[in-house]
Amino acid sequence: MKNETLSLSINKAKENNFLFNSSIDNITEFLECTEIPDWIEKSLEELLEGENWEELNNRFYTNLAFGTGGMRGRTIGNVITKAEQGNAHKSDTPDYAAVGSNTLNEITLLRATKALFLHITKWLAEEGVLSQPRLVVAHDVRHFSRKFCELVASAWTKLGGYALVFDGPRSTPQLSFTVRHQYAHAGVVITASHNPSHDNGFKAYFADGAQLVPPHAQEVVKRYKRISISELLPLLTSSEEKSKLNILPTEDDLAYRAALEDAVLDPEILKENAPKLVFTPIHGTGAISAIPALWDHGVEVAVVEEQNQQDPNFSTVKSPNPENPEALKMGISVAQKTKSSLVLGSDPDCDRIGVAVRGNEGKFQCLTGNQVATMLAEYRLLVAKRKKILSESGSNNVAILKTFVTTPMIARIAESFGVRCVNTPTGFKWMAEKLGKYEDQALIELKEKEGLALDFDATDLFVRIDILTRYSTYVILGAEESYGYLPLDIVRDKDGNASALAIAELFAFLKSSKTEPLQFLDNLYKKYGYHEEKTENLYFEGAEGNETIKKLAASYRTKKISSIAGQKIVKIKDFLEKGYIDEDEEELPQENFLMLELENGFTVAIRPSGTEPKIKYYLFGCGEKNSLDLEKSKEEVSSKMKEISEWLVSDAKERANEQV
Repeated sequence: MKNETLSLSINKAKENNFLFNSSIDNITEFLECTEIPDWIEKSLEELLEGENWEELNNRFYTNLAFGTGGMRGRTIGNVITKAEQGNAHKSDTPDYAAVGSNTLNEITLLRATKALFLHITKWLAEEGVLSQPRLVVAHDVRHFSRKFCELVASAWTKLGGYALVFDGPRSTPQLSFTVRHQYAHAGVVITASHNPSHDNGFKAYFADGAQLVPPHAQEVVKRYKRISISELLPLLTSSEEKSKLNILPTEDDLAYRAALEDAVLDPEILKENAPKLVFTPIHGTGAISAIPALWDHGVEVAVVEEQNQQDPNFSTVKSPNPENPEALKMGISVAQKTKSSLVLGSDPDCDRIGVAVRGNEGKFQCLTGNQVATMLAEYRLLVAKRKKILSESGSNNVAILKTFVTTPMIARIAESFGVRCVNTPTGFKWMAEKLGKYEDQALIELKEKEGLALDFDATDLFVRIDILTRYSTYVILGAEESYGYLPLDIVRDKDGNASALAIAELFAFLKSSKTEPLQFLDNLYKKYGYHEEKTENLYFEGAEGNETIKKLAASYRTKKISSIAGQKIVKIKDFLEKGYIDEDEEELPQENFLMLELENGFTVAIRPSGTEPKIKYYLFGCGEKNSLDLEKSKEEVSSKMKEISEWLVSDAKERANEQV
């Protein structure tokens, strides 16, 4: 180690157990690297000499890993060193991201980029494709997003590939579309989605426009772990290299805008009954594509101007997450002034969208992701029947995709229309994998039986539907409880832009039929039974928190629960075990995820988050179908849900304390 003072500080920390052994190993790897940039060495010097042991453990106890949403981590530490801040003003983005093996910074980003490049190169060779590895990179509005985007593109080029970037922020679903549209071999979007402002992320996409799934994900992770810091230093970008970036033309924006048209199944009903709505991008990318797409269909849109400013601090909200009612508060205020009936809000990368509707006495109510999903499912299947996509008896070649932790009410809706409901693990990448398989199957069958080959994405929507329903499966909707929906089959991630159109179409239908949104929802509850869902999150920050989450999740297997709030557990599904089969009779991937079925028909799911420092508890309750007294059913289900929720949280806190 070239700095003797730092060596002494590390030895002191080791002797007094101030740092984890893994933290010491990772810090030492940085310091032993020759030609390490000054800002890294000086940052470590500040943190070690300042005895910021907790901060160092949080930054170095492990290597940043890929989760359900790619790789996410802090770019700005709880402690910001002078070297990281550089010449930047305290209110601005620091000159450099937080140094660490467990933070998203220049080094970890380059490691992920090189790992992805090496895997794509190997895959092209195995496929016999003689092509320069082609990458599309997008970014949102977060701290370091543009810098990281340019760094990824420059590194990809230095490694021997060809990289394309947008001229400014773009949404995650547009990145998914553009990978396919540009016939790229991979894609990257720099975003931490709805995470706090101090975070950023690296989402990796394959040639099909979908996030990496096995075996590609595991291969990238393996390579990521093997790449040393010294290999990455030559990839650090100079300002001259940034000027050589390949900027995507305007035509790509127009192509995505045109593709969004296919999110609408009945354009006539939308144009004739367009709702008046308010849209807030919550300081992110949502307004770039969603609002023009809505305008194309005659929708009158009022924008929350204060939140239409791209702001990496998300200064008008506690959290840029449309799941939180607080994030839509300003939108609701604008809706009251403009007498709008609907409020839509997207997260920073516009893959999620929140909804608030005018209810009783003109007051606005925020809908849950599950409620929006059920309303969309019912409406789109009704349209499918009207458009003769679906016969009166239904079709086994039409499906709705949802995650296991999304309301089971969707399965009841699918059953009533005679279509399939296919459950996937958490994460839209698994739905994207299904979409890819259905597309491939249809194209193979079309070639074999009719001798025809076509460009799927360039084919008219209703032609695609015809081919899919004859030879494979047409997915009319993909949905997850965390406000993610996909009504567009040629995008391979949840799409807030397309969802805005699909939701506007739904509300046009309600307007045409003179049905209030909450009445429509109650009608569904009367038909399928009242369903209520609730999520409890327990947060554990930092290195110690991460260990607590691991132990807490494991405790449900070593210290099993036999009953919850007086309700016996009649069935346990542990998805860490092999052998679970989905509705397509395909084996499900293993996941750290438990589902507990109670004797009263309620369900509890337990899953550590793949993107945030928390463990999640999902509760699902339901009443009887065709209940004569809906209000009574609501009260009964809600009361039971409250009991179960309180019991789970209390038990979880006891378990967590046992791990300390």
